[in-house]
Amino acid sequence: MGRVTERRKVIRIRDGAVSTRPDTLVAEEPLEIRLNGKPLAITMRTPGDDFALAAGFLVSEGVLAAASDLRNIVYCAGATADGSNTYNVVDVTTAPGVTVPDITLERNVYTTSSCGLCGKASLDAVRTTTRHPIADTLPLRVTPELLAELPDRLRAAQRVFDRTGGLHAAALFDEHGELLDVREDVGRHNAVDKLVGRALQSGRLPLSRTVLMVSGRASFELAQKAVMAGIPVLAAVSAPSSLAVDLAAETGMTLVGFLRGTSMNVYAGEERIALRAAAVRA
Repeated sequence: MGRVTERRKVIRIRDGAVSTRPDTLVAEEPLEIRLNGKPLAITMRTPGDDFALAAGFLVSEGVLAAASDLRNIVYCAGATADGSNTYNVVDVTTAPGVTVPDITLERNVYTTSSCGLCGKASLDAVRTTTRHPIADTLPLRVTPELLAELPDRLRAAQRVFDRTGGLHAAALFDEHGELLDVREDVGRHNAVDKLVGRALQSGRLPLSRTVLMVSGRASFELAQKAVMAGIPVLAAVSAPSSLAVDLAAETGMTLVGFLRGTSMNVYAGEERIALRAAAVRA
């Protein structure tokens, strides 16, 4: 089975001095996700938590919403000439009665969910397909002080990043700032899928009392995955995209960007941020 890290020889140049040394790199391998025996998608990922990744991907696709929707996930044998298992193909079997998408050649994607959607079509698709509407959940309030602590807590939990410097991370925190789970991957979308998939497998969806913290920017794709899992607050250390902000506003999710130290921008859902009224200025 693939490893999380691999070693490669590099030539190191420091202040004119040249040397050779081994370097630790994050591993990247393709994962093919099959649904009930039919190929659905291929994503480039860091090996590990593959079953959770597949389950989380199918949550974002609107196929799975609860542990009862999932019958089984297995590795598929073969993909090499001698028939040995590469552990790069998984097959997800849904429970009877679960509606699955029409899998055609056009539907298969080399990436992650929401491929081929854009603009208003994307917003409508997410709003109408999520089975965990954020607007229907009990109110959740977090303080700016709590949010300010999350990037450091996320960074402290990134074990593989310390060795490679080449991984994205996503973490779930409860409303009190306690770390619930953290996943790392070469793809930020995969890290979120692994979090959501683990939550589905343990029967914890919807994640309606949590904050999702991501190490990079807040793209539409990440916002979409948060909405599909019922996560009410998404925070990122970098910028959001315009479509991510539109989706957050459309679905009632709180979106925080540029979360660095005590500085942050709240782009949507400010009602969940416990602000002092006198401190808010136009």
